[in-house]
Amino acid sequence: MDMTSIITLIIAAFLLMYAVTLYNNLVALKHSVSKHFSNIDVLLKQRHDELPKLVETCRQYMQYEQQTLENVIEARSMVAKAQARRDVKALGEAETTLRAGLGNLFALAENYPDLKADSSFQHLQQRITALENGIADRRESYNEAVNNNNVRIEQFPDVIIARFLNFEAFDLLEFSEEELKDVDMKALFK
Repeated sequence: MDMTSIITLIIAAFLLMYAVTLYNNLVALKHSVSKHFSNIDVLLKQRHDELPKLVETCRQYMQYEQQTLENVIEARSMVAKAQARRDVKALGEAETTLRAGLGNLFALAENYPDLKADSSFQHLQQRITALENGIADRRESYNEAVNNNNVRIEQFPDVIIARFLNFEAFDLLEFSEEELKDVDMKALFK
């Protein structure tokens, strides 16, 4: 074998190893997005299980607030449907509706001293608030994983492998316009 053939083989082997490394990195990013979504999924399911308990506890005291309770139940259903379809856009919208419903429910609870004093309500309120905070944290991690994936599949030379092997961009889990605007505290306490 002459020197040119050896150099050509070394260059080909190096390019092949480089392509394999790029591919493996892209696969790792894709699975990172799935893992982060699954982490959100776990908390959504926990909250999904806690909400009926909260609504039932409130229903015992809040006889005149049925519409608020029904809104929370309907929003919970919307979240579950979007979650089952893994529809990130619909999930973001449903989350907005559910958060608004929970905000109204907790604000209305202020009008019911017996409910506020109920240990079950206090426990469920704390539990759901903790789950909401966890969901927000994991939502941030998910969006970071999505961003890392989306940037890498557009960067050179990763874009060559990404296009050739049909790696796709993921949608961010975004806040709706409703969640971004200021909260009208007067409206919550009416």
